Amino acid sequence: METCATFRSRIASALLTAVGVVLVAAGLLTYTQPVAAAPLSSVAPSASASPLGLETFEPLVTPGPSSSSGTVTRVVTRVVVPALGIDLPVILQPGNAASFPPCNVAMYVQQLHQPGQPGATYLYAHARTGMFLPILTASLTNNGRSMIGMLIQVYTSDNMEFVYEVVEVRRHVTDLDSAFATTNQTLWLQTSEGPRGTIPKVQVIATPFSSSPADPAAAHPKANPVFCQ
Repeated sequence: METCATFRSRIASALLTAVGVVLVAAGLLTYTQPVAAAPLSSVAPSASASPLGLETFEPLVTPGPSSSSGTVTRVVTRVVVPALGIDLPVILQPGNAASFPPCNVAMYVQQLHQPGQPGATYLYAHARTGMFLPILTASLTNNGRSMIGMLIQVYTSDNMEFVYEVVEVRRHVTDLDSAFATTNQTLWLQTSEGPRGTIPKVQVIATPFSSSPADPAAAHPKANPVFCQ
């Protein structure tokens, strides 16, 4: 089992690698228009700009074994932020630790927690149209204050709906220390602030508002992850 110290060491290594990517790819980040994405099975990943002239992000964490000693019987399957027009299937990021996160989906951090469990449920997605771009856009005005009080709906694999209320927006975040440290039930949404390889992220933090059984059809959207181009 991977210890917390070992996992944090992996995070630090990933951040250093991301800095190296920025230096190596500096001459490649000049695109101004997004390119259509392709199915995961058909092409290798590549990069393109978002509608804000920004690239997409390297996550602050990488896929790996769960740190929980118990069997996980509930995982996030869908996230909806009605006020921002966000509605995405949620999956575990495919591939190995070096894989670039796919588009058209959000992903959950396996090493943290699921709704209803003490601790942080952590979801991340690219700052692109149809994904978490509205979070980045809102964060640029008054430090994202307009998002405070918004409700976020999270559906899970056992046909439950958990509703959270946004209580905080954080910008320029470079680590997950706070998410790992919290023992309270919270929801964290993450997206990028800049080009691929940029480390700082936007985090939206929300606390539980309600929970109830959900329509199975609503809780199990079809996910079509694609390589971002």
